[in-house]
Amino acid sequence: MRVFTYSQARQRLSAVLDTARREEVLIKRRGGDTFSLTYKTTSKSPFDVPGIKTSATTQDILDAVKESRSRGAEPPGGR
Repeated sequence: MRVFTYSQARQRLSAVLDTARREEVLIKRRGGDTFSLTYKTTSKSPFDVPGIKTSATTQDILDAVKESRSRGAEPPGGR
């Protein structure tokens, strides 16, 4: 665990953040307040999903989208 004063942390923020990747960092203020700085990994995006294998072509997908959109354009009670 590394300890920095507020002034040191402010002057060398980049180095302090690099240190926090490896170990916990404490930052002490003149008034006695102490803050802990730890590195957090970001979670994956909910949109980061694996792809699927399919035999559908681009044209098949475009046709399906066009068909689904045209169904929404029918008047109520139509068909």
